[in-house]
Amino acid sequence: MDTLLLETTAKAMVAPGKGILAADESSGTCKKRFDSVGVECTEENRRLYRQMLLTTPELGKHVSGVILYDETLRQKTDDGTPFAEILKRNGILPGIKVDTGAHALALFPGEKVTDGLDKLRDRLAEYRKLGARFAKWRAVITIGEDLPTDSCIQANAHALARYAGLCQEADIVPIVEPEVLMDADNTIERCFDVTERTLKIVFATLKEFRIHLPGIVLKPNMVVSGKQCPEQASPEEVAKLTFKCLKATVPAEVPGIAFLSGGQSDVTATLHLNLMNQLGKKPWAMTFSYGRALQDKALKIWAQNIKSSAAGQKALLLRAQCNGAASLGQYTATMEQA
Repeated sequence: MDTLLLETTAKAMVAPGKGILAADESSGTCKKRFDSVGVECTEENRRLYRQMLLTTPELGKHVSGVILYDETLRQKTDDGTPFAEILKRNGILPGIKVDTGAHALALFPGEKVTDGLDKLRDRLAEYRKLGARFAKWRAVITIGEDLPTDSCIQANAHALARYAGLCQEADIVPIVEPEVLMDADNTIERCFDVTERTLKIVFATLKEFRIHLPGIVLKPNMVVSGKQCPEQASPEEVAKLTFKCLKATVPAEVPGIAFLSGGQSDVTATLHLNLMNQLGKKPWAMTFSYGRALQDKALKIWAQNIKSSAAGQKALLLRAQCNGAASLGQYTATMEQA
């Protein structure tokens, strides 16, 4: 394990004014997105869409890395250049999703654990050769009546730690993503309690498994009200409680936190990130690792003419610019008019 390489890569992933584009949708998830805009989900159409995203001019000014799906890491541009090479030429780190999805946790109704550890060491070695410099593994924590259980959190923390260890062994930076879902009717206070408990268990387990914390990036949810909660917390309260939760749980040696958007609208996710970065000193960088919150408008525009990239790229670049500014606490609403 090359700790200096891991630390250098992790710091580059959360460099000032930059964040991560999550473009790691599985073929099934991609089909849902394409269906919503009336595009057939063929392998070639997926390649065209990802080519549009990854060849966006000047994207590297605001995006430090892109999380890819297995299929995407193996795909090439029209002229035969591997996508990973295109990213590297533009100063963007290629990453790879390595988990195989969340599945039912036996004997724990309503809870899930993420799979994908089988043969992961071999897969990571191959991904490293294909150009991947970081990886991602997502754990799912559900809020409900008597949920989550400590057993579920511990099972997912154990998997995250084993995954992180295999990544670091392969000189690949692990993104550690414990996501507390925002789909229920819980208050923001309940989300705070569950997120705090989850992160404490995750970091205790990472330390137990000897994970080199300066060589990881944390990808957590923000502390928000559940989507079905009748009283939605204000953006200021989201920022305040999220920051408070992270300060209580995330060790200072972690170089950066790259939030997931978790179904928030693109502008809301940007606003929350900006407010958090205006709250004062912090030991780690706070930036973005958004999927839909970066891609949504670009996808809708691209779908109107899948052979043309320019308009979709312009929409993607604007969102990347807004979120890059938010990661510095410098976002303003007027930027949306650009």
